[in-house]
Amino acid sequence: MKLNIVPARTGLTWVKLGIKTFVKQPLAMSGLFFMFMAMLSLATLVPFVGAALALALLPAATLGLMAATQEATKGKFPMPSILISAFRAGQQRKRAMMVLGALYAAGFLALMAVSALFDGGQFAKLYLVGGKISEELVMQSGFQTAMWVAMALYLPLSLLFWHAPALVHWHGVSPVKSLFFSFMACYKNFGAFIVFGLAWTGVFVLAAIIVSLIATALGNPTVATVVMFPVALVIVAMFFTSIYFTFRDSFEATDSEPSPTDPIATTEDDS
Repeated sequence: MKLNIVPARTGLTWVKLGIKTFVKQPLAMSGLFFMFMAMLSLATLVPFVGAALALALLPAATLGLMAATQEATKGKFPMPSILISAFRAGQQRKRAMMVLGALYAAGFLALMAVSALFDGGQFAKLYLVGGKISEELVMQSGFQTAMWVAMALYLPLSLLFWHAPALVHWHGVSPVKSLFFSFMACYKNFGAFIVFGLAWTGVFVLAAIIVSLIATALGNPTVATVVMFPVALVIVAMFFTSIYFTFRDSFEATDSEPSPTDPIATTEDDS
């Protein structure tokens, strides 16, 4: 495995490929995304450890969507079982993915603990447990500080784990090493990721403008609120579809290991 350095414009290519692949298999990719969300939501219902369990499952679930995208690029219809690809690749890689999930949960809970120092844990409690959002709560300076601190700390955490599930699954990299390689790949291709993020922001803003214009033309502003929610979900599903391409172009398999596009890489038994 070796790192590829791509030009900044590649970020726009990743967005286009994500949208194009989603359009090829809209029912499959949207259905899998909703299953992905449902799985994580159900995990949060487990008493006492629900939030941590959902966080721990996120890397494996994200890998499942990446594997589904890989299937879609081959013209195949990804089946629901592909979401658990991370747990069907042999005992060694399954254990590695579980360790990766535990590290992600620990990292996320740690950053929430840091944010709690600024508002007594109000933001962390609202995010992890849920509750009623009030204007008074949101306008509190401590709450806003905690929110911005959490967002700032989440950036390096996301860079560490962006490619890590795919590196563990497709390249057999150990969890700790996968975090290092993931961070370095994002750092070396930071220009492409900036373009990637800006392009997706542009897609969302453009969709919001179009929905608002349609609602205004119909003379019913409430239409925008009703329609924007499913539109936003579809855009998020497209975003997750595009994640696979950021990994595919950032790393290249060597002659001694299977490529992410090789079916063997997703089914081999490491036990």
